[in-house]
Amino acid sequence: MGALNKRLATLEAALATLEEILAYQSSVIVRDAMIQRFEYTIEATWKALKHYLLEYEGVECQTPKGCIREAFKANLLKEEETEAFLYMIDDRNLTSHAYIPEVAQKIAFAVPEYVGLLRKLTDRMTSAGVE
Repeated sequence: MGALNKRLATLEAALATLEEILAYQSSVIVRDAMIQRFEYTIEATWKALKHYLLEYEGVECQTPKGCIREAFKANLLKEEETEAFLYMIDDRNLTSHAYIPEVAQKIAFAVPEYVGLLRKLTDRMTSAGVE
């Protein structure tokens, strides 16, 4: 299994855990678990994207936002999706550096929308390997 396929498998597993937690009734514990899953899903996403861009586009990127911008240039993301992904990365950075309950609640509220975007990108990367 190549590096990209390993990264995509890791991403699929991470995203599945994030999708799964959306079914649970809201509580502080569920919110905190959701944010943790959100953080590692973002990490898995940008690392898979990094490998995808190198393999399919011949483009090297070194940062999450850099990879998102390159994905837009490669027509893997639409403009509005790109903007949403950049906000998503900002939110991920907010959650990983300090715990602020108000910020956690704001991000938890956005996670269902983020899951949809993450699923679209994951499916696009996965289907490219099948074509």
